[in-house]
Amino acid sequence: MRGVSEPPTGPSGPPSRPLPRAGRPGRRRLSGGRVAAIALGAIVLLAAAHTLLWNLMGSRLQAGYDAWAAARRAQGWRIEHEAPQRGGWPLSATLRLPEFRFSGGGATVPGGIDWSARAVVLRVALHRPGELRVSAGGPQRLRVGQAEIPFAADRLTARLPLQANVPPKGGEFEALRLRIGTAAGGMEVGAAALAFDSRMSAIEGEPAISLEGLVENVTLPVATPLGNAVRSLRIDAALTGPLPGGRNPTNRAATWRDAGGTLEIRRLDLDYGPATAQVAATLALDEALQPMGAGTLKLTGAEAVLDALVSGGAVTARNAGLARRVVGLLARPLAEGEPPVLEVPLTLEARGLAVARIPVARLPPLVWPGPAEGRGPGP
Repeated sequence: MRGVSEPPTGPSGPPSRPLPRAGRPGRRRLSGGRVAAIALGAIVLLAAAHTLLWNLMGSRLQAGYDAWAAARRAQGWRIEHEAPQRGGWPLSATLRLPEFRFSGGGATVPGGIDWSARAVVLRVALHRPGELRVSAGGPQRLRVGQAEIPFAADRLTARLPLQANVPPKGGEFEALRLRIGTAAGGMEVGAAALAFDSRMSAIEGEPAISLEGLVENVTLPVATPLGNAVRSLRIDAALTGPLPGGRNPTNRAATWRDAGGTLEIRRLDLDYGPATAQVAATLALDEALQPMGAGTLKLTGAEAVLDALVSGGAVTARNAGLARRVVGLLARPLAEGEPPVLEVPLTLEARGLAVARIPVARLPPLVWPGPAEGRGPGP
């Protein structure tokens, strides 16, 4: 019929299946070998960047230590150690200082300070470039004046903030199983943590140095009537400013006193033997540069303490009986069912310590290193 056309056929007739569609222009499939090559190249590039970063941090760590050591030597300190060893790959940059020794300070402390350790390690983690960790291992020895103090610890670490061309203004210290040798015998501290912060621009009444610390499970070298195991000691204190400069400690102490400087013991908690004690006080320096001040003592377990003191021969039975009467009059429970708490005022004046206006002890004098310069013969 006219107007109707038949589909053309080739020699073999119509095609049995449709022809494949052409792919989109500009898009190609990657072979497995090509993907592996790209991944390998990326890994090599990342490894090279990581190595470059590690070397850069190691170099900065070395340069920072060299600058610190040069500044201390210029101040008269002596720093000695064997050749530094760099390491820490791949997670941190470390600088190990074998047979480290730090000594000097005779102008500040009579006899000077001398500290030696088998090794000191400086560490900066790649994921925390703003923090420096300083650790010391093995047996160590500290001499302050004529006092020799050997010690060792399972862990002894300091964490300090790192800022370019700025000395650390604070830090945290941690010790685990610290063993200390004393003239009376060995002393052990199960754990200790200390955090401090400083603000040299503080004015009168503002904290120039803040300090928080916790010491746990202390075994004393000699037993007292309360035993030789201190369960915990916690402190929260602040030294108010301004803090004067200079190298003469006596001058600095007198200037700080004259500017209204104080030591604020916000809280001092002691858990020892049958008692727990809490002290809050404000201290300053008197005209003779001796501590003076006032505060409050809260004591739980006062009667058990008196029993222990009588058993140890530190207090006579008669005096203990008089003290029990005072405790009975002043102690009050904080809540129903809780043990009574004795709350009494503390005063420190002319080296005499009084509890509830009753003299209990006379403190040894605080000896300052050297006379005050330009202030006459000294306090």
